[in-house]
Amino acid sequence: MPTLVAQPTRIRAAGTKPKLIDEYIGRVNTTTSNVSVAHMRSPQGWEEPGQTPEFEELTIVLKGSVLVTHKDGEMRVNAGQAVITHGGEWVRYSTPDAEGAEYIAVCLPAFSMETVHRDE
Repeated sequence: MPTLVAQPTRIRAAGTKPKLIDEYIGRVNTTTSNVSVAHMRSPQGWEEPGQTPEFEELTIVLKGSVLVTHKDGEMRVNAGQAVITHGGEWVRYSTPDAEGAEYIAVCLPAFSMETVHRDE
């Protein structure tokens, strides 16, 4: 039988400014460990610490743009675009533009504090 996810759980975000994370599917809201799906809304100037996660992250930008910094440079992902970051590779996400960003993040396996490996 299908499982209805009636509402997300709001999760506290890491980073320099308040960012809204609403997890629909994942370790917190549904105790799902193989995938997490979250709706993110971050303001202008938000930046999280760099990380070398064990999971793959697929990001679909709905509004604004997300700047993805990686070991070889950076890439801007605009509304209507997506990016895949691969487990074991260092990345840092930020939203420098005036409008901030709204996006969907999917992590395989599900996001966890034990496997994100954020910079100190």
